[in-house]
Amino acid sequence: MEQTVNGQARYRRILLKLSGEALSAGEGGIVNETFVREIATQLKRCMALGVQIGIIVGAGNIWRGRQGKEMDQVRADYMGMLATAINSLALQDVFIREGIDARVMTAFEMKNVGEPYTRDRAVEHLENGRVVIFAGGLGTPFFSTDTAAAVRAAEIGADVMLMAKNIDGIYTADPAKDPSAVRLDSISYRDILSGGLKAIDSTATAFCMDTHMPIFVFGLFDAEYIYRAVTGECTGTTVTE
Repeated sequence: MEQTVNGQARYRRILLKLSGEALSAGEGGIVNETFVREIATQLKRCMALGVQIGIIVGAGNIWRGRQGKEMDQVRADYMGMLATAINSLALQDVFIREGIDARVMTAFEMKNVGEPYTRDRAVEHLENGRVVIFAGGLGTPFFSTDTAAAVRAAEIGADVMLMAKNIDGIYTADPAKDPSAVRLDSISYRDILSGGLKAIDSTATAFCMDTHMPIFVFGLFDAEYIYRAVTGECTGTTVTE
């Protein structure tokens, strides 16, 4: 569902991908609670418009698989998946204290952390006004949280995958390395893949192409940008066919 009037939701159901670094908001430490409370405030604004919200959070603020260069990759990736559970609990705790009914669902069994993920149960939570936080990635190594977000977005029937990053969209090159890089308002899945652009994991991009899942990439410089992305008032990059 899309609407074009400002102040109204463009989407009925979203999958929001947050980076782990977004939780620390550049302040050091694992979680910047003040910023997470601001995220909760914006999610409540979105929910007031009737938007159903699923969330996947990365774990870059705690652990990245590539940190364990000498490690077995499977073990390193499982460490990353466990780190996403820590971040998911941190989000849930703040959300609940801010008045949002939030549930953690885990890709592999962690009974004391959250409910085992099933698609039907996740959709039931969404339809009952709960925010669902998906922990543990896909529950298998070798796949990024970008790919987990793409898969969960398709499974729950999201209208869009919103990717909140520390950069305001997809550029023609890495703007930190190439001052001539230009931000793109829109790009196709195929052009991301053929151009070798790293803004989105290539497996996630290919999966969204196969499932026709639109992606909107935007910068999370202010928590209000989540609301603006939902209402179509945010600058960023749209990825479609």
